[in-house]
Parts: sequence; C-alpha cells; structure tokens
Amino acid sequence: MVRKLFLKYRLPLGILFLVLGGVITYTTGIAISWLFFLTGLILVFTHFFLGPLGLAQEYLEEADLEGADRILSKIRYPGLLYKPIRSTYYFLKSIVASTNQDLDQAETFMKKSVSLGAPMKEVQAQSYFQLGTISYQKSNLRAAEDYLKKALSAGLPDNESKAAAYLQLASIAVNRRDFKNVRRYHKLCKEQRPKTKEVVEQLKQLDKFIPRMPG
Repeated sequence: MVRKLFLKYRLPLGILFLVLGGVITYTTGIAISWLFFLTGLILVFTHFFLGPLGLAQEYLEEADLEGADRILSKIRYPGLLYKPIRSTYYFLKSIVASTNQDLDQAETFMKKSVSLGAPMKEVQAQSYFQLGTISYQKSNLRAAEDYLKKALSAGLPDNESKAAAYLQLASIAVNRRDFKNVRRYHKLCKEQRPKTKEVVEQLKQLDKFIPRMPG
C-alpha cells in the first residue's frame, strides 16, 4: 500500500520538496534547504526516468485493466524513460490494447517494445508470443507462425504459454493442410499439460480432428 502511494504521488511529492527547498532558502539560507532540493530532484528525475510501471503491473496482476491504463496514460513523455523501462511500457500498453481488442494498436505498441530490446529473455519471448497471437487473430498466418516460432526459440517462461503457442501453430498447419506438423504440434501441446480452460477446450477439438486427418 505504501509503495503504491509512493509511486502514485512521487512527482507531486518531488515538486513539494523543491518548493519547500525554495521557501527554506529564502527564509533561513541554503544550509538545510539543499537536502530538500536534492530529494525533490531525485523524485522528479526517477518519475520521468523510471515511471510508475511497477504500479501499472500490479493493477494488471489484479486484473484491473482500467487502473493499469489510467497509470500508463499518465506517462506523457515515454521517450524520457530508461530504454529497458520504455520497452516494458510499450509491452504493457500492448497488453491493455490487446485486452480491449484494439489489435492494430496492440501490434504497434508490441513492435515498439521489441525494437527497443527486452530487458530479460523471457520478456522478449513473451513479446514475440503476443505478436504471434495478434497476427493470428488478424489472420496474418505467415507472420503469426514466424513470431510464435521465435517465442518458443527464445524460451517462453511457462507451460501454459508454450501450449498456447503450439496450439496456434497446429491451427496454422491445419489451415495449410500440413498434417505432419499438425500431429507434431498437437503432441508438443499435450506434453505441456495445459490447464487454461480455453486452451484445454481447443485441444479437445484438435484431439477429435486428428483421427480424421488424411495419412
């Protein structure tokens, strides 16, 4: 709770310290006021350099999409953010846009995130996975396949994401009547033992389709 309040009010708190520094300088001199100036400058600098992304992530983890979007919209100068933080900013913006079914915006933000370089390999893998999912939803199957393969190669961090990636690749293979790869991706998907309801339901449908395939 304290962390949330600090991240939320870091900028006005920094401005307050700077104002207090000015008042104290005017009334008693610089002897003590420099501490207020230093604290204020650090707070203002970290607000623009690091941003309140930790707060936005917490809202997303709590499934509070509006809260996350509200925090992200307060970052008016993303170009001032530290590069890895900026990458995360665009990643989170893409997640929010994707959840709102704004696929074009989601794709634009995620491409910006990837172009900046993800701070961690698993985040890079997740970025490629999101781009693959967006491309699949937009019926751009060639791009979807490329991104999903990159995501798996980069190392998706959990079995649920891996299962979803293999399932989408299997669906792309079905569309191309590439039955050999349908079987391969189906097997790889089942090996992940997914528990997500949507993935499990789609996997059951694929289970029924496999015996009816030619060859």
